[in-house]
Amino acid sequence: MSEQFDPLAAALFSEVFMADQLARNVVSRVLPKGMELSHFSVLNHLAYLAEERTPAQLAATFHVTRGAMTNTLSKLVWAGHVHIRPDWDDARRKFVSISPAGKSARDAAFAALMPVITDIVRDIGPEKIRQALPVMRELRAKLEAVGQSGR
Repeated sequence: MSEQFDPLAAALFSEVFMADQLARNVVSRVLPKGMELSHFSVLNHLAYLAEERTPAQLAATFHVTRGAMTNTLSKLVWAGHVHIRPDWDDARRKFVSISPAGKSARDAAFAALMPVITDIVRDIGPEKIRQALPVMRELRAKLEAVGQSGR
């Protein structure tokens, strides 16, 4: 087997890419009108953390440019889903927090999404999902390390 083409690696990444595309499609279809996947992702992250983050921290978390995160945040501000305030100690920085309306929008999106995800987990089987999660987490960690090292 050549190092140039590993059929196992190709099959793994083919499945990962296709699962990602299909998951994004399913999630996008059940999100409330006007909410994009990127909006839901940021709201979900802020709700989970329950603390402020800078736009730069959010961009790093989601592996997007600061410009892309600024665009997403401006749409969330316009919708009333996040608050952005200046850093009182460093005027160059800002802090982002989820608003009560943002928490409600995230909860509504989650409520619409959970029946779909729950059905998928039930159909596949909770035990198979439990077995797959450590592998998926390790794969994510390896990809993150490669992304950070630039190789």
